[in-house]
Amino acid sequence: MKATIDHNSQTFEVDFSKPLDISIPLTNTDENPIAWYIEKPEIEPVRFGDWIGKVSEGSSSTNFNNIVFNPHGHGTHTECLGHITKEFYSINQSLKTFFFLAELVSVEPESQGADFVITKEQIEKALNGKTPEAIVIRTLPNLKEKRSKKYSNTNPPYLDEKASEFIRESGIKHLLIDLPSVDKEKDEGKLVAHKAFWNVKNVDVLNEDARLGATITELIFVSDEISEGSYLLNLQIASFENDASPSKPVLYKIE
Repeated sequence: MKATIDHNSQTFEVDFSKPLDISIPLTNTDENPIAWYIEKPEIEPVRFGDWIGKVSEGSSSTNFNNIVFNPHGHGTHTECLGHITKEFYSINQSLKTFFFLAELVSVEPESQGADFVITKEQIEKALNGKTPEAIVIRTLPNLKEKRSKKYSNTNPPYLDEKASEFIRESGIKHLLIDLPSVDKEKDEGKLVAHKAFWNVKNVDVLNEDARLGATITELIFVSDEISEGSYLLNLQIASFENDASPSKPVLYKIE
């Protein structure tokens, strides 16, 4: 199902029958990734006395589950600047369009003391002068265990503040990364990469030039079979009035 797309004064062809899903599914098993010191998600049938909302249990004609999860700690999610501001902002109100030109890059974080950090120089080199609407960062080594990793208390790699500033100054509005956060796990609440990307100078009173429409998507997984380069990104979210939503980013190769 090929289509010719006219987007931001550019014309190109994509095959919508070949989606490349870079999200991690949410499950209630030990295969689910976990960050931020919480337990795995809960997916359980509703119970009313002897009635159980599960067809295989014999008392229900439908499967009828409750789901308890945290979007930030349980899988692929997209967040708006409401994640760090005193005033409430919703991802459902912030993200209003869903297709973007994206550049997929692979970066091996650099060792800096006890940390591994993605630097401005690495991002600048990877983009090589390109200024897409979205950047998709695949960190190396690209181990499959990312899909089920327990990140709590592991000090994962993160994005240097200057790298985040460079991404913002390049005009990139959507940042996607295969880590639980763009910031250091334990940073005393500074969140410098989040603030730099959204241009938030004061979390109590939002500055006029803060980037309300910009998003960060974390805990993606980009398989090695997906080559670096330019893609059409479809960034899908659930309609939660919350700072973040579980999301399903899908790439389409530009032909």
